[in-house]
Amino acid sequence: MQRVVITGMGCVSPLGLTATATWQAMREGRSGIAPLTGLDAPDLRTPVAAQIKGYVAGDHFDEKRLVLLDPVSQYALVAAREALAQAGLRCEGEAAERAAVVIGTGIGGAATQEQMAKRLYGEGNPRVHPMTIVRVMPNAPAAQISLEMGWRGPVFAVGSACASANHALAQALMMLRAGIADVALAGGVEACITLSTVKAWEAMRVMADDTCRPFSQGRRGLVLGEGAAVFVLETLEHAQARGALILAELAGAGMTADAADIVMPDAGGAARAMRLALAQGGLAPQDVDHVNAHGTGTPANDRTETRAIHAVFGSHARELAVSSTKSMHGHALGAGGAIELVAVVCALREGVLPPTINYLGPDPECDLDVVPNVARERPLRAALSNSFAFGGLNAVLALKRWA
Repeated sequence: MQRVVITGMGCVSPLGLTATATWQAMREGRSGIAPLTGLDAPDLRTPVAAQIKGYVAGDHFDEKRLVLLDPVSQYALVAAREALAQAGLRCEGEAAERAAVVIGTGIGGAATQEQMAKRLYGEGNPRVHPMTIVRVMPNAPAAQISLEMGWRGPVFAVGSACASANHALAQALMMLRAGIADVALAGGVEACITLSTVKAWEAMRVMADDTCRPFSQGRRGLVLGEGAAVFVLETLEHAQARGALILAELAGAGMTADAADIVMPDAGGAARAMRLALAQGGLAPQDVDHVNAHGTGTPANDRTETRAIHAVFGSHARELAVSSTKSMHGHALGAGGAIELVAVVCALREGVLPPTINYLGPDPECDLDVVPNVARERPLRAALSNSFAFGGLNAVLALKRWA
């Protein structure tokens, strides 16, 4: 079986407009959660969000190109460019036919969808922008990356709500292992902080009104985020042949469905996904030092994930460091797993555990070492990154430090 490695990564997040800036903020325990701005709705019950700050579309795209790009595609393209630059990779000619793009998104072009609905129903204007479909469609980010890079291998989108990014990375991993492609750009993107999306999440009564406190006593729910992270994956043979700097090994992936409830998480399904990721990665539970948890900050998710971690790791669960970086960048839905993978790769490389900030004290139902409030130095050998989605869909990635 082909080994697969990560050789580049790019990120646009509420913590920064690059992967480096995002990781630095995580190390420092800085929050990207702030008062929600830009939505004209005085009756919102959700006063906070993790929004991208300082991003100017014209710094990255000319006016002609922007006509075709919803923010969801913009963020994905900016992240993909950064990832390719770090990897020092170009695929041309026949090589481009063995280069894949797989991007996960839970919603797609939400801003465009909302603008067109406002125009039709709010303003009574029957004419919509002719490029609406190509801006809204969930495969737009993947297609736009393919167009810009000239990659002509498998290109598609994955939509599995909050597990979309991890599912996309798992699909890319399997294609490289199967010999379908030699390289892939894979990750997730979301630009979901629109009035209709926020109102829809409010209606579910799972939103925090203060901040995100995963695994903590006094946690009040999740905080919406947005952003993108994209990674260059290569077969080990391909990466070594061109002398690439290897950041980490993507060793395995586990994917399961709870088949239990459309919204309530199930510890059994989450545990099976973790076990499958370990098995595929050739890892025993005691080989893992760190879990980047799904950790949304809702009462149900955090206690269920805690039970799943105990079920998989047994007594070793007491030795694990379990971070939720959503405490800093919010829950970016289909992009969440990708932004969190930036943290996992950097933690493995630098031996630094990102903290779970906003922590007020232990919840007896969440009896894990969640690296409260302050980052911690610790050599790491291997890590898991968890994503669990509505629909009972679970996707877990296993990564190994590259020595």
